[in-house]
Amino acid sequence: MHKTSDPEAALTWAELPAVITAYLSAHEARDTETAVRAFAVDAVVTDEGHTYRGREEIRAWLTNSGSRYTYSTDFVGAHRIGAAQFDVLQHLEGNFPGGSADLHYRFTLAGTSIIRLTIEP
Repeated sequence: MHKTSDPEAALTWAELPAVITAYLSAHEARDTETAVRAFAVDAVVTDEGHTYRGREEIRAWLTNSGSRYTYSTDFVGAHRIGAAQFDVLQHLEGNFPGGSADLHYRFTLAGTSIIRLTIEP
């Protein structure tokens, strides 16, 4: 029996919070403004060892990271890892070094906003 209160419960795409699926869909579509709106004003993103604080730095990161390479993403799976934390595994294929990667997008939410996102292998 699947219990939704299980802190380590596997989740389908449809079971993820709307703000996460909205962000991931906007990011894949290179829709920077929609992606930025998913974040709280004081949100923090860590990607490739760099930390971006606040919407302006996050906007710049999204704009720059999206323009360096062409790639597609596929949802692999997700888990709830805390009351407001989610780990989404995405498979990327593209023209970046190595050509493919499985990356964890670790989200922390506050209400309907992303307050923290860490992207790592």
